[in-house]
Amino acid sequence: MRLDPCYFCSTKIFPGHGIQFVRNDSKIFKFCRSKCHRAFKKKKNPRKVSWTLAYRKTNGKELTVDPSFEFEKKRNIPVKYDREFWMKSLEAIRKIDIIRSRRANHFVMQRLRRAREIEMQQEVREVQRDMSLVRLPVAGLRARLAAKERESQVEEIHDSDEEMEVTNAEEMEVPNAEESDIEEEMNESDEAPELVEVL
Repeated sequence: MRLDPCYFCSTKIFPGHGIQFVRNDSKIFKFCRSKCHRAFKKKKNPRKVSWTLAYRKTNGKELTVDPSFEFEKKRNIPVKYDREFWMKSLEAIRKIDIIRSRRANHFVMQRLRRAREIEMQQEVREVQRDMSLVRLPVAGLRARLAAKERESQVEEIHDSDEEMEVTNAEEMEVPNAEESDIEEEMNESDEAPELVEVL
């Protein structure tokens, strides 16, 4: 069973389906549906129409470079029919299709993962930029109340420190008076004592 690709969107056309258009220079164009045929008649570029395979390949959305694509190339060399060779080639085609589909799925998943990371970074930037829109007015109420309580505690501590300084100063004045009395006594005792002769 021969499956031809659509000229416009590159999907497979099964036998008995699609539209065939033959131009004046006898070139044959096969389309999978009337949508592709209309776009071709309007002279649309498949690389600029987002739902075509050509667009997806040019914009890096599909796997384009892979050794498995080498097997799809047309080889216009006549080959003598050999049943064993035919069976082996069919098995190889099946295996190659499985490998290609796995690689294409892996490529798509990697692309989606990268896109998700970029999207997350953009969302974080947007939230940080517009935090005032996200945050509710009540949201900072607890923090503000806690800050006020801390300020009041700090003020109380300052007041108590000032009271302690005043009491310390008063206490310091009392020892100064006692010290002056002691110094006076010492000065009096420093005067020359009377000498007594011992016989």
